[in-house]
Amino acid sequence: MLAGSGAKSATHSDRKESRHAELASPIRNNPLLGQKSWGSMMKTLKILIADDHDVVRRGIKSLIESRPEWQVCDEAHSGREAVTKAEERKPDIVVLDISMPELNGLEAARRIQKVSPNSEILILSMHYSDQLIKEILDAGVRGFIVKSDSDRDLIIALETLANHKPFFTSKATEVMLTSFQRPASIPAPGEMRTSRLTSREREIVQLLSEGKSSKEVATSLGISVKTAETHRANIMRKLEIHSVSELVRYAVRNQIIEA
Repeated sequence: MLAGSGAKSATHSDRKESRHAELASPIRNNPLLGQKSWGSMMKTLKILIADDHDVVRRGIKSLIESRPEWQVCDEAHSGREAVTKAEERKPDIVVLDISMPELNGLEAARRIQKVSPNSEILILSMHYSDQLIKEILDAGVRGFIVKSDSDRDLIIALETLANHKPFFTSKATEVMLTSFQRPASIPAPGEMRTSRLTSREREIVQLLSEGKSSKEVATSLGISVKTAETHRANIMRKLEIHSVSELVRYAVRNQIIEA
């Protein structure tokens, strides 16, 4: 039985590595992909933009609407609003800022995949790191660009995702390739602690780190104060931290909130 269990585990690992390798395959997405076929398909590409900064949303919208066959079907100011609007609008692509109030981009992406499974997702971030790229891949997201590269990469990324192919900015693919070329290793303690948190607990980490009290968390999530406090205690225990200030540092370090 032990041998069979090992074979099953290896098969699962192989499948996961294969999926990650597929996502990394466009080492640097060829700009010729930007000349490809979406426009010739004579169908409007519906795009939902989610970012809590009005100026950023306007800039992204302007770039998108430079293409006559593309339409910004709606806008959202928070991760939670993005999930609601994705469920209502069923966009072809959702552009998500990684750092948004109430629900960050990664958590919003996980939920959008459930309520609008045919929507492709493009994550935007001010920064990138090995851990962030890993979490993006683990969330099943197939598009990521750094905001500073938006002028150059956004249109190509959207065209690539419209054709259901992955797009990762060059800085991210370098991180991914380096990670894949390294032999498998034991996750860092911070990674292991993060992976223990449930989706609801990660959401509460963000709300607490944004300065909300247990009562405000309860109101925001529609749960009792006692339940919110139980979640808070479980989070502290799992992350092995003992104060809100430590929780805020953890949230900033893991890009759950912005510094």
